[in-house]
Amino acid sequence: MSLSLILPMSAFALAASISPGPVNLVCLSSGTRYPVSRGLIFVTGATLGFIALFIAVGMGLYSLLNAVPAFEELLRWGGVAFLLYLSLKLAMDSGRLPETATEKAPGFGTGALMQWLNPKAWLASASGIGAYTSANDLQEILLFASLYLPICWLSLACWVYAGAFLRRFVQRPLVLVTVNRILALLLAASCLYLVIG
Repeated sequence: MSLSLILPMSAFALAASISPGPVNLVCLSSGTRYPVSRGLIFVTGATLGFIALFIAVGMGLYSLLNAVPAFEELLRWGGVAFLLYLSLKLAMDSGRLPETATEKAPGFGTGALMQWLNPKAWLASASGIGAYTSANDLQEILLFASLYLPICWLSLACWVYAGAFLRRFVQRPLVLVTVNRILALLLAASCLYLVIG
């Protein structure tokens, strides 16, 4: 595969992965509240969940969803419910940073599931595959996925580290409550893509 295809694929993967979206907001929030290692578990789940979605879309899942509108509707409203649930949890947070290791951070499974319910992930998969691969060419899809994997992981990890950097400024509960409510509002607003899409 020529470098002339690898570079645009990589640039697309970087732009799609690092730009703000529901998963990125959860990474940022996780970085402000939990140890970086916990955030990176979520990042790993989200990355592998996205790669699985990307390959599935490339192999025809998107065509199937278009052929059976009921599945697409179910996915859309499931995504809305899940994102609203996450935004509600953020909005109701007390703003107190966890003092023990027992408080549950978003984990691997949450990250993987979130990508399948994330409109940005579906759009990135469908548009990237449409622009840079031939229809159902497994070799090209797997090449693209192998480029996407480290780029997506590193991009999401940047959001966790950005949250960890902000953590020093949000030690007071009032500040963290404000940050959490802004993030919750942005997360809830991202549901508009699912509702009007």
